[in-house]
Amino acid sequence: MKAIVQDRYGNPEAVLGLQEIAKPAVKDGEALVRVHAASIHVGDWLVVTGVPYIARPAYGKPKGRVPGTDIAGTVEAVGNGVTGLRPGDEVFGWCTGAFAEYASAPADHFVPKPANLTFEQAAAVGVSAST
Repeated sequence: MKAIVQDRYGNPEAVLGLQEIAKPAVKDGEALVRVHAASIHVGDWLVVTGVPYIARPAYGKPKGRVPGTDIAGTVEAVGNGVTGLRPGDEVFGWCTGAFAEYASAPADHFVPKPANLTFEQAAAVGVSAST
């Protein structure tokens, strides 16, 4: 799958690039979502730039990181034990690695997307809307 991958801290134009990486495997209790839209918020910006410098130990090393947290998309698969979602459901929510074609997270991180919202609007509802 294609993803925006970060290899070091710095200016986004210099440290982010489109790469082909492995599609996440769906684990027990998780949902795999085909990402239709992802938004960016101040936290994403800070993790990419590594500013403030004192926070870098909390961010971890960026080598091979797929940034982004807020997404909207369609459930592709669910892991064992997931009862509230099924493949084909349109959802939005929070995950790590949002700037990719697919993202996985615990199923309770996602909720049904209201029919009157576009995927782009729904992706902006989470952290992006509150920062």
